[in-house]
Amino acid sequence: MEQSFAAHCNAIFAQVIRDYHLTDNVDMQIQNPYKRDSIDYSLYLKCWIDTVQWHLEDIIRDPHIDPTEALLLKRRIDHSNQDRTDLVEEIDTYFRRQYGDVVPLADATINTESPAWAVDRLSILALKIYHMNEQVERTDAAPEHLQKCQSKLQVLKEQQVDLSTAIDQLLADIAAGRKYMKVYRQMKMYNDPATNPVLYKNKE
Repeated sequence: MEQSFAAHCNAIFAQVIRDYHLTDNVDMQIQNPYKRDSIDYSLYLKCWIDTVQWHLEDIIRDPHIDPTEALLLKRRIDHSNQDRTDLVEEIDTYFRRQYGDVVPLADATINTESPAWAVDRLSILALKIYHMNEQVERTDAAPEHLQKCQSKLQVLKEQQVDLSTAIDQLLADIAAGRKYMKVYRQMKMYNDPATNPVLYKNKE
């Protein structure tokens, strides 16, 4: 039986998280095993960005972090967020090409989010599941903590199944013309020196 697209995503995301935790180092260079310009390459890169950022977000919350280091980390997280957004748009462009020849039905509707933004959520869910499972397996935590984390882990796994099902259904609907999609560029104003008042006023 052919693997669904969402299941394929989940397999790649699990692979990324395993690969990252071989060293658990935010400065480790990515070793993407997939062919450049393939959807698998983009999915691997997407989850790698998410995984590194997950750990950067942990580090920056250290109450004893040096303020200078924290500012550098904040800049790095900002850059990571932009890379993540750009990659989501790239993945949506892939879907547009995949279904570019489909003629939407007369009563076709647009979805509340694009396929790639749903895939983005799936990547984050994979990270939540991995790290919640780490909490469940702790030997230094109280039983109450372990029980609470086990309950959360079950909910996260249920969310993963539900979201995977919804993604596959959305792609089936787009392929059949029941849904159509658009690629909206994020146009983040705070990253643009022409639209962020703090940046363009400081140039005057």
